[in-house]
Amino acid sequence: MLDMDKTAFPLAIRAQDAPPRLSPSNYPPEFRGRVVGRHKQPLGDLFGIGNFGVNRTRLSPKASSALRHAHSRQDEFVFILEGYPTLITDAGATQLSPGMCAGFRAGTGDGHQLVNMTDADVVYLEIGDRSPGDTATYPDDDIQAHLGADKKWHFTHKDGMPY
Repeated sequence: MLDMDKTAFPLAIRAQDAPPRLSPSNYPPEFRGRVVGRHKQPLGDLFGIGNFGVNRTRLSPKASSALRHAHSRQDEFVFILEGYPTLITDAGATQLSPGMCAGFRAGTGDGHQLVNMTDADVVYLEIGDRSPGDTATYPDDDIQAHLGADKKWHFTHKDGMPY
């Protein structure tokens, strides 16, 4: 007999009706203002999915998805549902539109972020795995992060000093 988790999860939901993430950002206070206007709705967690995360994210006009960053172990993928965000990478700026997608392989060091440079909201899905021991580098800022055994991000300055 299979020992399955008996927690009740929904079979299906309307993504736009998912509850918002409780904390708008887990960045140190010095950086939180840079992602004001980003609204995440965790989707995968609602179904008990633990190997990867899925968020429906809305960027208000002029908002950013994150500080520009790259992961050591986590692959990431975005799919644009509404609006026209600008993808910023080491290669420069690329305009995206509904139906477009982009992927970011782990370990490349190529920092990425989405920025809404328009006057209308942007809505997209973001998907990423939850690889233990992942680290994130931020090429434009004095910050780095590591995913702890507690499955939370821990931030330090690039010299290792904590925030």
